[in-house]
Amino acid sequence: MPAFLDLNPGQIIWTLINFSLFVFIIGKYGWQPMMNGLAAREKAIHDAIQGAEDANAHANAILKENRESIAKAQAEMMSIVRDGKTQSEALVRQAAEEASAIKLQKVKEAERDIDRQKEEAIKEIREEVSNMVVKATEKLIGRTMQTEDHKHIVDNYVNELSKN
Repeated sequence: MPAFLDLNPGQIIWTLINFSLFVFIIGKYGWQPMMNGLAAREKAIHDAIQGAEDANAHANAILKENRESIAKAQAEMMSIVRDGKTQSEALVRQAAEEASAIKLQKVKEAERDIDRQKEEAIKEIREEVSNMVVKATEKLIGRTMQTEDHKHIVDNYVNELSKN
């Protein structure tokens, strides 16, 4: 049999004493720091995971807020665009109405001017006709009638013609 398989009671006792001494020293001086290190590492890992979860939750909250504010900004933008479109349509409509009113006013003014000028032209024509009739009558008759009488007769006749 090989020598390492021989059982020697002295060696067994010394091995047990050495093992017990090793366990005592490790337990007294090494076990607690090793357990503290493991606990600290476990706590650090747990804190890192918790911090990552908190950061993720915070990032999700910020993302949600950003999406909501983007949606709100888009809604405001659409509202502003709608309001601007409505206002521009109202301004165009108002400008068209004002232009139409101004056009009607100009047309009425032009009609009044035309009527006034027509009346003036008719008045001038009447005076001219009455003057021509008076002169023609003077030449035919050879004498002068009272100008006022003659004008009165001619004016009445011209007025009758214009009414017909």
